[in-house]
Amino acid sequence: MKAEIITIGDEILNGQIVDTNSAWIAQQFAPIQIAVKQISSIADTASAIVDALQQAEERADIIVITGGLGPTKDDVTKHTAATYFNTGLVRDPQVLLHVQEIFSRSRTGDMPDINKQQADVLANAHVLFNDVGTAPGMFVRQNGKYYFFLPGVPYEMKFLIEHRVLPILRDLSPSTFVYNAHLITVGIGESHLARQIEDIENAMPAFVKLAYLPKLGMVRLRFTAVGTDHSLLKAETDRLASLVATRLGSYVVAQEDISFQEVIVRRFSEKGLRLATAESCTGGNIAAELTAIAGASQMFQGGVVAYANQVKVDVLQVDVATLQTFGAVSEAVVRQMAEGAKRTFDTDYAIATSGVAGPGGGSPEKPVGMVCIAISGKTETIVQTYQFKNDRAINIQRATIAALTMLWNLFQKEESDPVE
Repeated sequence: MKAEIITIGDEILNGQIVDTNSAWIAQQFAPIQIAVKQISSIADTASAIVDALQQAEERADIIVITGGLGPTKDDVTKHTAATYFNTGLVRDPQVLLHVQEIFSRSRTGDMPDINKQQADVLANAHVLFNDVGTAPGMFVRQNGKYYFFLPGVPYEMKFLIEHRVLPILRDLSPSTFVYNAHLITVGIGESHLARQIEDIENAMPAFVKLAYLPKLGMVRLRFTAVGTDHSLLKAETDRLASLVATRLGSYVVAQEDISFQEVIVRRFSEKGLRLATAESCTGGNIAAELTAIAGASQMFQGGVVAYANQVKVDVLQVDVATLQTFGAVSEAVVRQMAEGAKRTFDTDYAIATSGVAGPGGGSPEKPVGMVCIAISGKTETIVQTYQFKNDRAINIQRATIAALTMLWNLFQKEESDPVE
């Protein structure tokens, strides 16, 4: 079945907030064979909502609308939907009691009259009770289409999707299945990758499509098959993904839809390996990306943001003479930073970075974007200098990915040639 997601809110259109709801909803729909064909963000106006609903009806079987369910005048979704479905609004007593109970637990215990409107629901709708908020969801089935109206607050929307919407959708029997397989590659550019697997891609059956999804330092490959025989789709798609993985060899770091950072956390945890970081120009970004992964505590010991030279000396035991001779942005210094972090945190591996992230601080000898990275492993320390040419944020992100790639490569090397 095909779905469309409509997010309502001027705050999305003017850039005050980013629409993360749609991506999350699409991720929940994929395992139950519901393909999202369109995502739209629209203004909080009646005309925009009507136009979006009319267009969605033509494209999709399932239409999910988030936002605009609040009690204030700028939230017009319910009244517009009532007109659209040629129905009215009724006050649901169970929802009203729930809203009153929530306000009774507040600091003042007082509920403004305007909030009673949150108990108003479409007369033709099935109420999707919202245990974690005041705005209920609504489910309408009309002319063979399924409409779900949900609040835009992310944690409320997620509760309703998981506990109210998915149970309804799981009961639907799809006539068409969608199956995805994934490969995560690191260290090879999109065009070089495509060239290496061109013959495999050209020979793929028409029901399988390959998408290249590049990010800094990595390319995600998504194989998508659509058809009526789920077993056939899975078997053929997995076969093709395996064929590509074999061709690409060590460039493939995972055969599932996860991040590179999650791959590192998993593998280090499985091997019982510990990691530390000593960051200067990346300002703790490497540590932040790793510790954002659940389970990172099994492998990440700690990190130092050694921005000042004195911190490099006092905490990481970098030689003052080395700093004076080569400067903070040098391979000699990051080598000592990595080895010092490894000693300090008693780890198997350590990452160190030092560079000129920009926009200022560069010189002819050490221009903006110059970054030195060192990885200290079980048997050796490797060091490399990069010259990035982007703005500060991109330079930091490129340095982060480069450091993780160097870490991964050294880890792979030492795993294949273990110390006796």
